[in-house]
Amino acid sequence: MKIDIWSDIVCPFCYLGKRELELALADFEHRDQVQISWRSFELDPTIEPVSDNTLVQKIASKYGISEAESEQSQRQIAERAASLGLTFNWQQARFGNTFDAHRLVHLARELGLEQQAYELLLRAYFTDGVAVGDPAELQRLGEEIGLPEQRVRRLLSSDEFAAAVRADEQEARSLGISGVPFFVFADRYAVSGAQPQEVFANALAKAWQDTHPAGLIDVGPSGEACGPDGC
Repeated sequence: MKIDIWSDIVCPFCYLGKRELELALADFEHRDQVQISWRSFELDPTIEPVSDNTLVQKIASKYGISEAESEQSQRQIAERAASLGLTFNWQQARFGNTFDAHRLVHLARELGLEQQAYELLLRAYFTDGVAVGDPAELQRLGEEIGLPEQRVRRLLSSDEFAAAVRADEQEARSLGISGVPFFVFADRYAVSGAQPQEVFANALAKAWQDTHPAGLIDVGPSGEACGPDGC
């Protein structure tokens, strides 16, 4: 059974949703027969590779709130992350363009390292304060994942997998996806947002019983997600 997940590497709810799904999978009888595919979605395709503004400043500016309010929202997200065993160092997060990072994930998929790549990129951004839009950092991370040095270098100096990223984003639009994370189980059951483990467990059970594509059925309430304009 496959699970397609539209997500962005700088989306905090995507990181939270990923971990909630993993907790559900840990108790799922058929977890060894589940294949996860990470689909590209950019929160802000227009932003520069490395922003000069802090994450708090970006959120405040985007939503017309004070920096104090923005900071409080990041603290709340960090608290939920901690409850799931994740570390969100929002003070040092370096928000930026993720197009090349998504291309790196596509390369990793081709070489059988997709899951390792996505986890490392998320941890690099949220925990280690890495600018995942910086080509030099992506080169380093790609090699850390286990991708061949020259293969990563060739990717970053070309437009390889650009069409694959755009195809993912086009499919998201065709499905009406405007916020991430967005999970599609077996081409049929949809869960939007960073839902609790129990919602994912329910989706896994239902999807396992019916794996024949026949449109999307929403099996969970609408949850917190990041839209195309940012988190």
